[in-house]
Parts: sequence; structure tokens; C-alpha cells
Amino acid sequence: MSELLVDFITSLDGHASGEGWPGFWGLEGPEYLAWLGKQPGATYLMGANTYRLMSGFAAGEVPNGQDEFRPEEEASVDELTQASKVVFSSSLEEPLTWANSTLVRDDAVEAVRAMKSSGSGLLSTIGSLSLCRSLLRAGLVDRFRVVMFPVITGNTGKERIYDGYPDVALEMVEHRTFDGRIQLVEYKPRVLEHPPLGVPA
Repeated sequence: MSELLVDFITSLDGHASGEGWPGFWGLEGPEYLAWLGKQPGATYLMGANTYRLMSGFAAGEVPNGQDEFRPEEEASVDELTQASKVVFSSSLEEPLTWANSTLVRDDAVEAVRAMKSSGSGLLSTIGSLSLCRSLLRAGLVDRFRVVMFPVITGNTGKERIYDGYPDVALEMVEHRTFDGRIQLVEYKPRVLEHPPLGVPA
């Protein structure tokens, strides 16, 4: 059975990106990049918006506010291009132009449920906030990992990650600090029907 990882990089205040900020908020360091390079291969799951953004980067479109890609950004996009990707969308048309991408029009939750039961490798989300929220609500997420960068994007932050989430209990399974400033936390999530009503005596 496959394992499903929801994987986010965020500012401290829970934004997935910020207007005018480079990738990784410009704060990645050698320890973090080395760790990224050692991550196991995965099939990446995404929605249409993330696909449009990332496939644009792969085709050479530079993020707003930048003149060119930084080497670490280029390497990250190249690795994604080589990886298997599943895109859930009713608006995109086949054939998808980004290499190694498969379009799925079926309900994402049921499709991922089937992928988990019939597969054996790692499934990992990239971006795709609404997809991640739906998969978590459905109880399909085995691991929930967040890498927090030391910046608060109160004025420029975009894509607030946790809006619309249910209450979730999180059991920590890993934590780590990279380059003395970047914090990784990883949990096993459990969606709650309701919060605890009180503290046991």
C-alpha cells in the first residue's frame, strides 16, 4: 500500500508564498538543499493551478519580480520534471505538455484512495492547497510535513494554507533544524470530529 505525504514549505505565519519573494524566500541553505537532494522518489500529486505554475517554470517562465532562476530553483524544477506527476483537473486538456504528467478527471479523493490501495511507492503532494485539504478531510494522509522558513509575510503573503481545515490532532514523528534557521516538523495527522470537551481529571 502506498503512503501519502502532504508536504508544505511555508513562512512562519503559514503562507505558501509571498509577493516579491524568491523561491524558498531566498533563505535556503546548504544543509536544507542537501536534505532535499536525498529525499526518496515519489509520485507527485497536484491540481490544475499548481500544474500551470510549475509547468510554466519548467518551460522557462521566470517568477514575477525575478530576472532569472537561481541555480537551486532551476535544480528543483528539473527534478520535478523528471518525476512522475498526477494532475487532477476538469479544466486542463490532454495531452499535458509537462513531461511525465498524467491527467486524471475523476474525483481526486477516490482516485488517490485507489492509488494508495493498489500502489507501493510514496505519493506526495506539491502545493495544491485545496487538494491537500480534501485528502486530509478524507483521512487519506499518512504524514503531514511542514518546513517553516524564518520570515513573516504579513503584508505580502499569499495562499494561506490552513484556512478551511478541520481540527486535526498531530502526533510528531520527526523534527529537525537546517542551517540554524529552517525548522522541519513532521506529524501523523488525525482529523477530529470535534475538539476535546475538557481536560480529564
